[in-house]
Amino acid sequence: MSSELLVDVGDDSATAQLGQLKLTTIEDQQWPADESFLSKSETDVSQQFDASSPHLPWDHPFYDIARHQIIEVAGDDNFGRKVIVFNACRMPPQHQLDHHKLLMYLKGTLDQYVESDYTVIYFHHGMTSENKMSLSWVRDAYREFDRKYKKNIKALYIVHPTMFIKTLLILLKPIISFKFGRKINYVSYLSELEDVVKCDQLVIPSRVREYDNKLRASLKPTTQPPMSPPHSPPLPSQVFGVPLTLLRQRDPDGDPVPVVMRDTVGFLSEQGLEIEGIFRRSANVTLVKEVQLRYNSGTTVNLREMEDVHLAAVILKTFLRELPEPLLTYQLYNDIVNFASVSSESQVTVMKTLVESLPEENYASLRYLITFLAQVSANSEVNKMTNSNLAVVFGPNLLWGRDNAMSLSAIGPINNFTRTLLDQQHLVFA
Repeated sequence: MSSELLVDVGDDSATAQLGQLKLTTIEDQQWPADESFLSKSETDVSQQFDASSPHLPWDHPFYDIARHQIIEVAGDDNFGRKVIVFNACRMPPQHQLDHHKLLMYLKGTLDQYVESDYTVIYFHHGMTSENKMSLSWVRDAYREFDRKYKKNIKALYIVHPTMFIKTLLILLKPIISFKFGRKINYVSYLSELEDVVKCDQLVIPSRVREYDNKLRASLKPTTQPPMSPPHSPPLPSQVFGVPLTLLRQRDPDGDPVPVVMRDTVGFLSEQGLEIEGIFRRSANVTLVKEVQLRYNSGTTVNLREMEDVHLAAVILKTFLRELPEPLLTYQLYNDIVNFASVSSESQVTVMKTLVESLPEENYASLRYLITFLAQVSANSEVNKMTNSNLAVVFGPNLLWGRDNAMSLSAIGPINNFTRTLLDQQHLVFA
């Protein structure tokens, strides 16, 4: 994995130079201009994304973009940051895709997460002369993604970069700040991503995996990159990635709420309720792995000794995300993504019925978590974490599809359900 440092000319001057950029080294006919333009109402993404729709209808303004699954959200990375995935190989030919709407769709996805630390993974393989973005798209993207988006993006990983993409970045040096340039990393092989995110949680297109295998096969044995580490058998005292029923069986007191949740929530209730941006910041990945190892080896973990609120917050989210089945279970997936179709008068009753149908360990853990998050929200004037903000953070960690990754059309309903659960928790768990 490598990172290139780009020339620092500052954001203001970069924006000024953007409109004057001339890439004379690439023939104009290779970069057809986008001819489609959207009205202001069409580019107002906040009005176009319907969080209540689990599947965008065919006449939805962004249906043609969403159905290709070019952009997906894949949980958190090893640092506790949301992962946004862009799949170039899923882009259809230029004449079949409105690239300006694609930009608006990407912006709509990021809008949900830019207040928190986040990571972008771009799978470049599959970008061809037929489906590549025009330079006008690149310029528009730079204008659209202002400081709000650039501030909290912690890393952009370009997987399987070609000479084309490297040349393009070199040509764009005059308009990319040095600070942002340090966030760009080239990833030559999928195995290198394991340092960043568990590849199992990424729905990597088969074309990308096949290409990665071909790259490996073309190398001499002495230059073969390391393979992704094999899954080691669970330790006898394993905590992360273990079913809740097994954790309860192992617990000396038979507590249905796992020790990791009890420890993190207990610590955060004492020291984290007034921390601004709690659950939005990442943590040192070395410390996260160290704490996970201590839990998995059966060692007692004292979070109060570490005095790191963001570390405890990441450990809690990581535990939830690594459950073999989401806390809200696959069985309730369809009911939850269609929950918005329930009338407002019946929502509490239906929600109460759904959560009470959960296995005992899931119900107890969910109630424990939501009760705590209600305390966090009660201090939102200080910590800035309202129920809506908490839903964006925890929704994807409470429920995901069997293929792990989720498109924006699936995330909206899940986050909406989570927000309603937080709003009505005093009635749902009464």
